[in-house]
Amino acid sequence: MESHADAEDQVMAEGSSSPNLQIDPKRARFPRCIVWTPLPLISWFVPFIGHLGICREDGVILDFAGPNFVCIDNFSFGAVARYLQISKEKCNALSLPSFYKSEDQHWQDEAEREISTWDDALQKGTQEYQHHAYSLFTCNCHSFVANNLNRLRFSTGGWNVVNLAALIFIKGKWVSKASIVRSVLPSLIVYGLGLAFGGSTFLMYVAIFIFLLVGWFLVGTYCFKNLIQL
Repeated sequence: MESHADAEDQVMAEGSSSPNLQIDPKRARFPRCIVWTPLPLISWFVPFIGHLGICREDGVILDFAGPNFVCIDNFSFGAVARYLQISKEKCNALSLPSFYKSEDQHWQDEAEREISTWDDALQKGTQEYQHHAYSLFTCNCHSFVANNLNRLRFSTGGWNVVNLAALIFIKGKWVSKASIVRSVLPSLIVYGLGLAFGGSTFLMYVAIFIFLLVGWFLVGTYCFKNLIQL
């Protein structure tokens, strides 16, 4: 386990010194981006829900893929379908040199004082989530990305699984027409078959499923703030 962690730390360190790259979907390189891909089964019924990752400055994707495991450069559940590039200017943790930051400025923890680059923040987020249990309902890929955005203080912070999902759904850019088809076609097939064989009963059960799923995250995020980890 230690050798695996050491190897990941080495990859992170090597990536930090790499020059910035242009977005290159063929090589799965999305510098300073949030990336999204549909989840099997779940996205077929709820198309706006999917798997998220966040990328280093050299474009390598990091995603929380399972218990105590952050996947590096091997995006879980398939190729990126949508992305949103983040501006450094909107990350308050990077906006000023450390000697300009007041001693009484509020930080999430002492380690944040050492953040000087985008990759510094992501490396600390990766190290933290390598010790987190994974749960679709309480600590998932959205939690990992939100944690990193809050560490970077992107748009002053306050990111959670709900507003992050809304952000990528509203502002995310499609990689290509093929990615649209890959993401939307399964839903069209499922809903077409469901309506053909189940009619209004199918729609009722899907509506209940969506209501319960979305309701869980809304309640867990805004009513019981310790329920969903960040």
